[in-house]
Amino acid sequence: MQIRNEIPADAGAIEAVTIAAFEHAPHTDHTEHFIVRALRRAHALSVSLVAEDDGEIVGHVAISPVSISGGAAHWYGLGPISVLPQRQGQGVGTQLMQQALAALRALGAEGCVVLGDPQYYARFGFTQQPALTLPGVPQEYFQALAFGVTLPEGSVTYHSAFSATAE
Repeated sequence: MQIRNEIPADAGAIEAVTIAAFEHAPHTDHTEHFIVRALRRAHALSVSLVAEDDGEIVGHVAISPVSISGGAAHWYGLGPISVLPQRQGQGVGTQLMQQALAALRALGAEGCVVLGDPQYYARFGFTQQPALTLPGVPQEYFQALAFGVTLPEGSVTYHSAFSATAE
């Protein structure tokens, strides 16, 4: 398996992986593939990596810029991250996460936020930070990873593509 940057020809496979990955997931409104598509159209995919195994895309991770009300710059939001159901639990997501965080560091990012399972993301260094909030979600599911020493304070806003619900 290799992790590589998305290319234009991958869009359909990424969409199929994303739909399959979230089909039976709890706490979803099943708009993740619309979000990825809207981020791509807005040229807001700062990092977009695929996991490819024997010519088949089996996973994808998207990272886009976020805004923080306190004025901090160079922060990003991770997600969605998708792995085909039959490939979950085999390290695909872990490899995508590690490569995505490395790519962010290479871009000079100050940090990354994620909305998701605290137990899953904790192993990559994400922790709940009371000074950083995402309005409308339980605080324990919103986590941050600072690459520098300064953790910003404020309310986080994801790219407008995260409100995409259809084409």
